[in-house]
Amino acid sequence: MLARAFLADTFAATSKIDWAETVVAAAGKLPDDLERPNTIDVWPQGNGDLGDRVERVLARALDDSAFAIALGADTPGLPQRFLKEARRALSDHDAVIGPTDDGGFYLLGLRRCPSGLLSELPWGDDTTFAATLARLGARGLSTHVLPRWFDIDRPDDLDRIRAVIARGEITAPRTEQALRSTL
Repeated sequence: MLARAFLADTFAATSKIDWAETVVAAAGKLPDDLERPNTIDVWPQGNGDLGDRVERVLARALDDSAFAIALGADTPGLPQRFLKEARRALSDHDAVIGPTDDGGFYLLGLRRCPSGLLSELPWGDDTTFAATLARLGARGLSTHVLPRWFDIDRPDDLDRIRAVIARGEITAPRTEQALRSTL
C-alpha cells in the first residue's frame, strides 16, 4: 500500500515537469490496477544487480535524449527544486547525484553512460553514494552534487515524511493518505 502511494506521488510530481518524459523502469510486470498516467511508458529493467538495471535504463534513455535522470519511488514528493537543479547541472556537467541521509542517493542524472558505470557498486549500504561518486569521477564524468535529502527505507523514515508533509515542505497526497491508514 505504501509503495503504491509512493509511486503514485512520484508519477504526479514528474508528470508536472514539462521538460521531461516520465518512464517507469520495472523489474517485473506492474499491477494492472496501479494508478499511473497513460502517457507513462514502462520499460523492463532486465537482469542483474540494481546497478546493471539502472545503467541499462539510463543508457536506453540517452539513446533519444541529451540527458537522463533516474530517481527512485522511495522519495515521494521530492521537491521540484532538486529536479530543476539537476536539469541545470546537466547543462555543464556529465553527471548529477543527490545524496540521501543514509548513505545512498535519491537521484542520478547522466549526459553519458559508459559501459559498466554502475556495475558491482555496494547497493543498499551506507557507502553507496560515496562509491558511486568515486566511480563517476574514475570514469571521467564531471559531477554536480545536489543537496542532501532522504528516502524511505526504514520505519523511522515514515515519521520523517509525516513531519515533512505536515510542515508543507512537500506535496505527497497519496503517501499522506496511506500513512494515515497505517497508524
